[in-house]
Amino acid sequence: MTTKAPKFAPITGEAALAMRQKAGTNQSVFWSRVGIGQSAGSRYESGRNIPRPVQMLLRIAYGTKAQSAKQVDALRPGAADGAAS
Repeated sequence: MTTKAPKFAPITGEAALAMRQKAGTNQSVFWSRVGIGQSAGSRYESGRNIPRPVQMLLRIAYGTKAQSAKQVDALRPGAADGAAS
């Protein structure tokens, strides 16, 4: 039986800004936690498309525990094909 990987809603710049404000940090601290510089983070918050890998890291670092767990589980080998670990 094949199971598709879960779909995640894209994280927009507006959503990333809201995550940062909720975390109560400045751009440098917020974005460095996911390996992004302040300048690039600022561009993302201003509307530039956020690459999918960065969106994944944002979910893991700043999402709820459930969002983080769902994202990590989706990245595990065999997650897309329903293989047991």
